[in-house]
Amino acid sequence: MSVSPGFLPLLVAALLTSWGGPSRAEKADRSQPIVVEADKPGTLDLQKQVVVFNGNVQIVQGTMTIRAERIEVREQAGGYRSAVATGVPGKPATYRQKRDGINEFVEGSADRIEYDARAGTLRFVGNGAVRRLRGGVVADEITGAEIRWDDAAETFSVQGGDAAGGGRVRAVLTPRPEAASAPGR
Repeated sequence: MSVSPGFLPLLVAALLTSWGGPSRAEKADRSQPIVVEADKPGTLDLQKQVVVFNGNVQIVQGTMTIRAERIEVREQAGGYRSAVATGVPGKPATYRQKRDGINEFVEGSADRIEYDARAGTLRFVGNGAVRRLRGGVVADEITGAEIRWDDAAETFSVQGGDAAGGGRVRAVLTPRPEAASAPGR
């Protein structure tokens, strides 16, 4: 099937609308246009409801930016979408978005980033690192083989490096400035 070059970005924009992002992401981002750029042509399969971009892919919607070597978006039953962003050795997939209502950003990187709109989760798989930045400074950081972020529950879980979920994980949590300066501290 032949698709006009102008049609593909419109379809991608429609499919990506639900990649809203976790951590109580900036609500205004959902109403912003989605800009997709890639070094290689994209493909779309209307039968399978799959859109794929390869080659230094960047998706920007408001404050949200996703970068990866390959990004695949699928439409699931019920209109939910899932997406997988895959990096290459030495250049992981990355995610960054402003948190709603406060001057904080969340950014993360991993070999593969998986988003599931139905579950409201974002998974950073393989060499995962997620950071919360306050005023451009890293406040909190979690690293491990797999980091799962549940938006609805506002929770993180992290697993270590081997197949059984063992191995070392790391979390660095910085107190909020107002908590650190409270009387009696």
